[in-house]
Amino acid sequence: MLPSQEASKIYHDNYMRNSRAIGVLWAIFTICFAIVNVVVFIQPYWIGDSVNTPQAGYFGLFHYCVGTGPSPSRELTCVGSFSDFSSIPSGAFKAASVFVLLSMVLILSCIACMALFFFCNTSTVYKTCAWMQLLLCLVLGCMIFPDGWDAEVIRDMCGEHTGKYSLGDCSVRWAYMLAIMGILDALILSFLAFVLGNRQTDFYLDDLKNQPFSVLLTTITNIIYCLRPDSQTFKVEVAPVPFLLIDLSILC
Repeated sequence: MLPSQEASKIYHDNYMRNSRAIGVLWAIFTICFAIVNVVVFIQPYWIGDSVNTPQAGYFGLFHYCVGTGPSPSRELTCVGSFSDFSSIPSGAFKAASVFVLLSMVLILSCIACMALFFFCNTSTVYKTCAWMQLLLCLVLGCMIFPDGWDAEVIRDMCGEHTGKYSLGDCSVRWAYMLAIMGILDALILSFLAFVLGNRQTDFYLDDLKNQPFSVLLTTITNIIYCLRPDSQTFKVEVAPVPFLLIDLSILC
């Protein structure tokens, strides 16, 4: 084996080992983010009372509980259901609920797409998941939610100084903060998936150059890319075919 070929093999082994490790971590954190998304959707602790509020209570995207007396009183009446939109106190809360639900559906679809690693090109799967994570609607839900803080039931709990994007005497609770952290997590996971997808593509092309006659067939461009050891590349138009990496020296 030539020194260059031996170095290429070592690089190949190291790359595949590191790529698998990073890919596993990416998958684990994607599953963790999906759990976070489900939690922030169902938990009614986005905003809540404080020691200065006229009433006790807390609000989520569609479910909320408010007290019938001063803040120390813990007798809460809970109202609201996603299946009954009329019970949601604000149009902004309704829109935020829909966007967070769409975010949850997208991230669960991304997890389902991981099964395609066994059937499809790895680079394509990574990039598909990256776009799903980048297009998550959680950020829209977090931005729209404060627009509904001027609802009458929230003003009764948080005081007369409460308005759009102003909580008055109330405070932000842990579910809202967790949703904001989830946005940052989604951006990082999306960036990492794009990097892994592009690295996979570059690796396939580098690996082809080590073959005496190699071609890459793609359904996207319907072009055969012929790569020779001297790094010369030329292409041939072909009919649409499934993605395949094969040795077709007769075409090159």
